[in-house]
Amino acid sequence: MLTKKQHELICFINDSLNDSGVSPSFEEMKEALDLKSKSGVHRLISALEERGFLRRLPNRARALEVLKMPERKDAPTPAKSAPHASTSSTSADRALPAPANDVIEIPLHGRIAAGVPIEAMEGATMLPVPAALLGSGEHYALEVSGDSMVEKGILDGDYALIRRTETARDGDIVVALIDEHEATLKTFYREGSMVRLDPANRSYDPQRYDSRKVRVQGKLAGLLRRY
Repeated sequence: MLTKKQHELICFINDSLNDSGVSPSFEEMKEALDLKSKSGVHRLISALEERGFLRRLPNRARALEVLKMPERKDAPTPAKSAPHASTSSTSADRALPAPANDVIEIPLHGRIAAGVPIEAMEGATMLPVPAALLGSGEHYALEVSGDSMVEKGILDGDYALIRRTETARDGDIVVALIDEHEATLKTFYREGSMVRLDPANRSYDPQRYDSRKVRVQGKLAGLLRRY
């Protein structure tokens, strides 16, 4: 069962698609639902994706496809929705929406390998990120420090976009917290009761730890780079 805001949002998106063939922008959705920030819109969209109501089309920031609609009788469309919306056609009959420059603000927690747990970094600032770089789930950003991952194209000063998770598969690039003290960005592998954290720089050796001493705090979802 959807929450009231989730119900309102999917109705608003569906009406916009039926009326113009284009998904509303994050700013339009924020205003229509009277939310305080675009991150709230992102969370609602992620929840609708997880419940099978919405699908994000790849590489297009505003390309949303409505897969199914809930019952609308208990939750009317927000007052700010498209005034001439019609239910006579579906988004599948329309051309794909054009890309847009919607952004989402996610917490920027500081520099990776800063020597403190992610949770201990208080007063995080917010980093604007193109919505197309993020999938479902909760994300945060870390500024990369050092050259241990350069052979994976991860450079000093890059912003690593991290999806929060506590699980990882072999080959995933993760934020690992070691002994509840040192955070590091490395490629994750299991070796029996041990965890191996591989750098991507031939100048550095792999790090091996008892699996009980390593806690995954997220997986790499994308990168931002300043020039």
